[in-house]
Amino acid sequence: MNSIKSEVWNNCLSFIKDNIPPQAFKTWFEPIEVIKLSKNVISIQVPSKFFYEWLEEHYVGLLKSALIKQLGPDARLLYVIKMENTFGNKQPFTESIPSNNRDSLKPQEVSAPIYSRSEKLKNPFVIPGIRNLEIESQLNPNYSFDNFLEGDANRLARSAGLAVASKPGGTSFNPLLIFGGVGLGKTHLAHAIGVDIKDKYPDKTVLYISAEKFTQQYIESIKKNSRNDFIHFYQVIDILIIDDVQFLSGKSGTQDVFFHIFNHLHQNGKQVILTSDKAPVDMQDIEQRLLSRFKWGLSAELQSPDYETRVSIIKNKLFRDGVSIEESIIEYVAKNIKTNIRELEGAIISLIAQSSFNKVEITIQLAKEIVNKFVKNTKREVSIDYIQKIVSEYFQMDVSTLQSKTRKRHIVQARQLAMYFAKKFTKASLASIGSQIGKRDHATVLHACKTVDNLSFTDKQFRKYVEDLNQKLTI
Repeated sequence: MNSIKSEVWNNCLSFIKDNIPPQAFKTWFEPIEVIKLSKNVISIQVPSKFFYEWLEEHYVGLLKSALIKQLGPDARLLYVIKMENTFGNKQPFTESIPSNNRDSLKPQEVSAPIYSRSEKLKNPFVIPGIRNLEIESQLNPNYSFDNFLEGDANRLARSAGLAVASKPGGTSFNPLLIFGGVGLGKTHLAHAIGVDIKDKYPDKTVLYISAEKFTQQYIESIKKNSRNDFIHFYQVIDILIIDDVQFLSGKSGTQDVFFHIFNHLHQNGKQVILTSDKAPVDMQDIEQRLLSRFKWGLSAELQSPDYETRVSIIKNKLFRDGVSIEESIIEYVAKNIKTNIRELEGAIISLIAQSSFNKVEITIQLAKEIVNKFVKNTKREVSIDYIQKIVSEYFQMDVSTLQSKTRKRHIVQARQLAMYFAKKFTKASLASIGSQIGKRDHATVLHACKTVDNLSFTDKQFRKYVEDLNQKLTI
């Protein structure tokens, strides 16, 4: 029986070792001793109550998966808490700890329950002095799928969002990472998914939070010595939506705690939705183990809307505000504001405000004045298509030639310059730039940018290419 007991536990350890960093395995699993195996129940001895609590907070999902794999779906884990006697006796003793299923356990043992909702749970969103047992979703009901208009630039992300909303935690899109530049609708779509889930599954706990707020809460929990409460709170969420996850960059402590929360949620069939201004491959100072988990599900990019979508967005905005303007004015605004949805709607709001406050009609002339002022006061982002057009014209070739597979030196350099300026002037990911400029991968774009930087220092003629094109693209 001892050999079977050891074999079962060693198999569990092998599974666990493959899923956590070596130092964590050495610290939290090597000191464990297996005491007894009886049918589907395994008893393990841990050095202290703190040790037990840490395992429960950080690795209960992993332990559960390992044991079910070895002992079947009815697997059960019992802890024996070994503590040193401080009253002079050399024999250690075991501490009795209350448990949810205490009646079925011996006094010196404690079951390892999967963490469940509790009234003692401390909610970091609750304002001190105000009793609030319910977790507010922090969702904005104004952001819905109905007013998130579909177009070529967002079709994949929107469709994936609808699938997740219909079956949270039950699709292969877990996590769902939505990424793209500023003002393209990442936050809107994330809220829309959450709002739809709340409508369809009112019993599920949905929470939206920015990565910045999550970090602030974590820091506050450290100061107040309530880190365990912080972790427990997030482990009971059914659908966790974290906005601007790139904000975790360089914050190793926050990344570590999010890693364990993510693992617990994912292993228990909960849904995680993330937004970022970059694709996982382009994120800097994020731990590889976290990045690898971001890639488990689907990464869907939001790109700048095309002309037809921009027209639809303007019309939808006007309809919601009960305003009617001429088609030619709508077309003018759509043609001249291409950067992102936020700027497009901002221009329409300014146009309506000017007309209302000054009691003048909305004319094409007024639209030109508003657009000119609006565009002048915002950082313009040229499109990748426009960059390819300018570079191709400069080198007197077709865009199709620039995108081709040819390795002729002057064409390769033109292609590299297009990639370089696309990275410089747009918010598109390296993968998106490569895809649009000849269907290359992100590594090719990265190499092109480095080559342009190097040649700009060593080749006088090439430096002139860069200066000329930079001037053309910033006019």
